[in-house]
Amino acid sequence: MQNSEEQKYRARRLEITDKKKGFIELLQQLSVCDSVSDKEFEDRFREIDSLGDDHVICVIEDEITGKTIATGSVFIEKKFLRNCGKVGHIEDVVVDSSARGKQLGKKVINFLTDHARSVGCYKVILDCSVENKVFYEKCGFKEKEVEMAMYFV
Repeated sequence: MQNSEEQKYRARRLEITDKKKGFIELLQQLSVCDSVSDKEFEDRFREIDSLGDDHVICVIEDEITGKTIATGSVFIEKKFLRNCGKVGHIEDVVVDSSARGKQLGKKVINFLTDHARSVGCYKVILDCSVENKVFYEKCGFKEKEVEMAMYFV
């Protein structure tokens, strides 16, 4: 049986009602995320949802307050390499500043990596800041090569 802490902080897939629970405000703690109208949210949610297991957004809702306090996503890249293998890409991991230190980030990462494994990925990769390197190492990731980016905006 789960203890009350595990029940209070259950990782699950994003639901359409999560916008009203502070999902966008949570993402704003991570990066630039302008306001998103209800229609824009619904349209993007349906688009992502239509991808099934190829794009999963995980959230943790505080069952007491009803507020979304952690999130992350994984999308599945289908390759020709490795016998038409699959790679999971983890993105947009953030824990609300008021809920840090409760192992919620690790819970999100475990949810996302378990999903990637369950759909047959041979690896999961992510980019992170130098400040977050130790956290991801504690989650089982290893530093590999160099990240590069090209921004269009």
